[in-house]
Amino acid sequence: MDSYWDGPKPEAQARTIEEMRDVLADPGCTSDQPLYFMYRDLARSDDDRRWLHDHHVRYDITVIPSRTLCGEYVKTKGHYHTVNPAGVPYPEIYEVLSGTGHYLLQTEDASDVVMIVGSVGDKILIPPGYGHVTINPAREDLVMANLVSTEFSSNYAPYAEMRGAAYYEMEGGALVKNPRCPDAPPVRYCDPVEVPELGIEKEVGLYDLIGRPRAVAFLNHPEQFMEIFADVTGGCLLMR
Repeated sequence: MDSYWDGPKPEAQARTIEEMRDVLADPGCTSDQPLYFMYRDLARSDDDRRWLHDHHVRYDITVIPSRTLCGEYVKTKGHYHTVNPAGVPYPEIYEVLSGTGHYLLQTEDASDVVMIVGSVGDKILIPPGYGHVTINPAREDLVMANLVSTEFSSNYAPYAEMRGAAYYEMEGGALVKNPRCPDAPPVRYCDPVEVPELGIEKEVGLYDLIGRPRAVAFLNHPEQFMEIFADVTGGCLLMR
């Protein structure tokens, strides 16, 4: 974490296996160590924190160690996003700081399931209407940053009710379908995104978007950016 963040660092929120048990391929799996660590609401300076607060945006870093749980790669719990006042679900954007991440996105009815593979510098857009799980399939820690609206709350319940995402990624890369999602289609693969007109590019860190109101406006007002994001994803990710 210290290699990727030089500002004030709050105590990490650790995700335990007890909190994850209802989304694992093997819910009986055990672990005496936390599965991943979340550092939320980060800012390098008081000015940056005020700017983030004024624009209703939060910057976080998550660290997912390299390991498996009873043959399944370690992952995040998975959540969907609530809707904004315009009735559109809030989006989110991630940046890979170190390692490799597999971002498994799906609609709540699992009628569309998408995998995005991210490496260092890549930006992964979670568009309106998709939930997501992040998986660390590599032999090194996955460190990722995200920007998200402070106005939304994560909805973990659908993933818990379905005992995880539509697919589990097992050691070696095999994707095993969740028995509770028998009608889920095969996984589609989409690319990370760049949105040059908003300043979202591989060479530009998400933290560097602080001070650029238009670059982060989509996080609170996605209804104003649907065409832009449909274009940059080449139609691979559906704007809902």
